Amino acid sequence: MAKTNPGRFFEDYTLGEVIVHAVPRTVSGGERALYHALYPARHALASSDAFAQSCGLPASPLDDIAAFHVVFGKTVPDISLNALANLGYAEGHWLRPVWPGDTLRSESEVIGLKQNSNGKSGVVWVRTRGFNQHDDVVIEYVRWAMVRKRDLERPAPEPVIPDLQEAVTPDQLVIPEGLDFSGYDFALAGEPHRFGDYEIGETIDHVDGVTVEEAEHMLATRLWQNTAKVHFDATQREDGRRLIYGGHVISMARALSFNGLANAQVVVALNGGAHANPCFAGDTIRAWSEVLDKAETAAPGVGALRLRLVATKGGAPFRLRGENGKYLPEVLLDLDYWALIPL
Repeated sequence: MAKTNPGRFFEDYTLGEVIVHAVPRTVSGGERALYHALYPARHALASSDAFAQSCGLPASPLDDIAAFHVVFGKTVPDISLNALANLGYAEGHWLRPVWPGDTLRSESEVIGLKQNSNGKSGVVWVRTRGFNQHDDVVIEYVRWAMVRKRDLERPAPEPVIPDLQEAVTPDQLVIPEGLDFSGYDFALAGEPHRFGDYEIGETIDHVDGVTVEEAEHMLATRLWQNTAKVHFDATQREDGRRLIYGGHVISMARALSFNGLANAQVVVALNGGAHANPCFAGDTIRAWSEVLDKAETAAPGVGALRLRLVATKGGAPFRLRGENGKYLPEVLLDLDYWALIPL
């Protein structure tokens, strides 16, 4: 009897099934320290207990994207171990802060299946939920991945493509309990720009760049317990290169966005996202943002910006697609999210 896990293939998924992922993980200040070592992450709310307390929170929460990585990493052995590509995200919600000492676990429900026309792979849609030790949902999101078939002769399932919301609406944003930006310290946060200083349609070049190193991206991917073969095993690709985990690009771009969006402190929703082109060691990641929408919230002093965050590996900023409508080859990431910022 085989005791090793080869991972699931496309034909191993059943619409409506709920997959409980191993292994629960208790997070601590160690995750924060490593996150800040791997990325130029400097947002004050996730860096300082004292700053967080001045904003109405009991302590500094784990970086929102770090919490996402922990929840996401649990799903990889069951969802994307044999994936050819992680294709997109939608309907993402950060519902509760994750605090040092919390224990996170993940579950995913299969909500869509569609075999590709070549018969060699198919797309699997899942809705993933991350729970804390109290069984509270802290994060949920939909993602879809292209997964290899093991048995090419297996008949295709009836295609089901989920009807997903184009964007999370402002009334659906969940504000962390107690968050209050009415006494916000702009000097300590690093920039003076507040909600009213940003205009819909405005674009921001985040200026800085970071060259991705082979060892760093593999360390980061192991930190999140992401076991996808293409990130570690150079024999998995014909070109002999390890593919950079897309979440590594997300974190790098979010951290780079500090320069221009230092006060966009809390990520509360993920509207959509695409890993447009592969990233490899040696690529230099740069980032730019576009303000897509704005909304006030019921929390004191708190506004919300809907932002497009684009990571590139070269080329001029503010260029996303070519004349054919496809992403330009230098575009790595196109991420649409909501963040909270002081009014």
